[in-house]
Amino acid sequence: MLMLECAVPAAEVARQCERDFIEQDNRPDDILTVLLGLHCDWMGLTLCRWLFKSHSVKRNTPSPPSSCSPSLYQAIAVTPSLRLAVLLDSPSVPLSDPRSQWSPFHMSPNMHVCDSGSGVCRTRVEQSSDAARGAVGVKSGLHVWEILWEPGQRGTHALIGVSTKHCPLQMSGYTALVGADAQTWGWELSSNQLWHSGWQVGQYPVGDETWQGPLKVPERVLVVVDVDAGMLGYAVNSSFLGVAFRGLPRGEELYPAVSCVWGGARVRLRYLSGMGRDPPSLLSLCRLSVRQTMGTDRQTQTDRLPLPRALQHHLLAKY
Repeated sequence: MLMLECAVPAAEVARQCERDFIEQDNRPDDILTVLLGLHCDWMGLTLCRWLFKSHSVKRNTPSPPSSCSPSLYQAIAVTPSLRLAVLLDSPSVPLSDPRSQWSPFHMSPNMHVCDSGSGVCRTRVEQSSDAARGAVGVKSGLHVWEILWEPGQRGTHALIGVSTKHCPLQMSGYTALVGADAQTWGWELSSNQLWHSGWQVGQYPVGDETWQGPLKVPERVLVVVDVDAGMLGYAVNSSFLGVAFRGLPRGEELYPAVSCVWGGARVRLRYLSGMGRDPPSLLSLCRLSVRQTMGTDRQTQTDRLPLPRALQHHLLAKY
């Protein structure tokens, strides 16, 4: 607490040291070295004091009454690993990344590429289940894709997941195509069922049964793939819902995949970010810590932090 309360007088200490150095005829580079060190100490102490004070006020202030209950997805969310937490909070890669494209050569004849490659649309045909997969897959690392799919364009048998390069692309009738064989793993959005090898293998997410019936999945869903660990999961409303599938083949290239039966459905794909096996950088860990301390309702107030403008912009960068 003493260090936090000393943050404001630190600026006066720096000015006094500057006067002392000048009076003692020290070299300019010595003066600059000490001043830079004192400035960094002052900046760090001030940042800690600001975050601590703001967090304490927010924690001790009662929340105003609201007619809206907390998000159910937040209530059943699973704490992500540190690597995934950093990844979910990291700025996204450019839209031009080839992993944000659907493959025009690996999709059902009843589907076609739209939106300059980032979208896929299904024609209005009956008694057909149709699938598409991404143009570029991943063989290692932890990766996150964004799927945008309007709930009103799903109907039954709307699945998102991953596949190997042998993804089935079309089948007669209405079926869970992503998850119909051993090469695909899918989450059916309308029923919340998990499918693999042609079998329903469970419900997802796993909660405490505080809700009745399937959960309503919003337009935006994140597909989280850890190829090295052989795991697949999903995130909704910034909440990681836990691992849906384990035992995915390691070392084999995996692609994002979707299948649907709704005529006129459009599904958009975007690759957000990824990382290898190396631990997160200190810079990304510090960024995550500051943003978590500030909370989502104050992350646009970085201009109030005692930080250089470049660091303020770094804290603001998001999807």
